[in-house]
Amino acid sequence: MQAMVLQRPGEPLALITRPDPQPRAGEVRIRVSACGVCRTDLHVVDGELPNPTLPIIPGHEIVGYVDAVGAGVHSLPIGARVGVPWLGQACGRCSYCREGRENLCDQPLFTGYTRDGGYATHAIADARFVFPLPDGDDDVATAPLLCAGLIGWRSLRMAGDGRRIGLYGFGAAAHIIAQVARWQGRDVFAFTRTGDEAGQDFARRLGACWAGASDEAPPQQLDCAIIYAPVGALVPAALRAVRKGGRVVCAGIHMSDIPGFPYSILWEERELMSVANLTRKDGMEFFELVPKVGIVTETVRYPLARANDALSDLRAGRLQGAAVLVP
Repeated sequence: MQAMVLQRPGEPLALITRPDPQPRAGEVRIRVSACGVCRTDLHVVDGELPNPTLPIIPGHEIVGYVDAVGAGVHSLPIGARVGVPWLGQACGRCSYCREGRENLCDQPLFTGYTRDGGYATHAIADARFVFPLPDGDDDVATAPLLCAGLIGWRSLRMAGDGRRIGLYGFGAAAHIIAQVARWQGRDVFAFTRTGDEAGQDFARRLGACWAGASDEAPPQQLDCAIIYAPVGALVPAALRAVRKGGRVVCAGIHMSDIPGFPYSILWEERELMSVANLTRKDGMEFFELVPKVGIVTETVRYPLARANDALSDLRAGRLQGAAVLVP
């Protein structure tokens, strides 16, 4: 197999050749056909997330086909089209797992962070944490749904049912969730980097009723807001934009420090909360919803060997939609 490997945080990924991995009991081997490039991958590569398993193959938006199964795996036949998300394994024993909150598991494994991911021609996954996918859909278009879509869906549910919803950072997750929110009948307000007119036009094309810079006030107070950009300064901006009783959800796994802000913008029962990881239930709910909504993902393809270019383009904000590696 070939893989792009992170040896040390802060260094470029290296293209290496390894023997094809063999699945152990309860695992499957997947021939990767597409792997999305997520901002979380960037946090891993740049050393912003602590204690990755090194060396590590990044990537947790994997779409591929089962080509080998370990002992005891009966649910996924050879040739099955599957997706592999960020949550690669949960212990099933801790209090969080017993409460149905496996996203908060005390002893989890995360794909592309603490177990090898999908920047490769092949990947190994725990069969219990793999999503069967319908045949016939485009693999590249599907890949961003495995994290941008899933975390976007969890953050949308946590934001509540408010009609006027603000999306801060109009990248891979927001461009998917804007479509879901519009399908639900909500009004979407999109916030981008200052001067990003192309991003604002993109948001309007996807149904946003308003698009502007992140430091602008929306024309109406919002019922809720989701922050996808890893910028702590957006927290007080979003709190100022939501109405009394409104909710602000921080959807990223990493964010720069949140600056001090006056209590008055949190008062009047505004809520500030975060999203952590996902559950398999989130995945089942979301993938049932995808064909109903008719989600269309905007993607830019890169060959596997250009993974560093894809990460650089994401880091610099040069992407519209999502980058996807194609081995």
